[in-house]
Amino acid sequence: MRNSFDWTPYRRSTVGFDRLFDFLETGGSGAENYPPFDIEKLGDDHFRITVAVAGFKSNEIDITAQQNMLTVSGRKAPVGENDARQLLYSGIATRAFERRFQLADFVRVDVADLADGLLTIDLVREVPEAMKPHKIAIGGAQPTVIEDKKAA
Repeated sequence: MRNSFDWTPYRRSTVGFDRLFDFLETGGSGAENYPPFDIEKLGDDHFRITVAVAGFKSNEIDITAQQNMLTVSGRKAPVGENDARQLLYSGIATRAFERRFQLADFVRVDVADLADGLLTIDLVREVPEAMKPHKIAIGGAQPTVIEDKKAA
């Protein structure tokens, strides 16, 4: 069953997260749903991606920003013999993952933090001054008159 919700108004107000809406419209597959994430708009040029990474430590997560692609991947460190636990039930997913986010032009990662099982990545859109629209003043001075010099 297809999702009949119209995402068009939200597409206009996002910064490079069109793949998210494509994903929501198509439903995605089970492999693409891990780990779950949120994308929120904090201001005109500030965004936050929050990824649920319960069970992962900061040294087991890699965040890579390259051109317009942000990649978040996680891999649990191998368990040593001294660290082995005897689990009666394992419900916390700790499988390796890789999540990719397509970013718009001029969006950069500002800061990343891991707390309470949530990885937060703050993004900032910084358009260079030369790329921003600017007003061109129309000269209001009198037109310049070119004097006709006649031969004497």
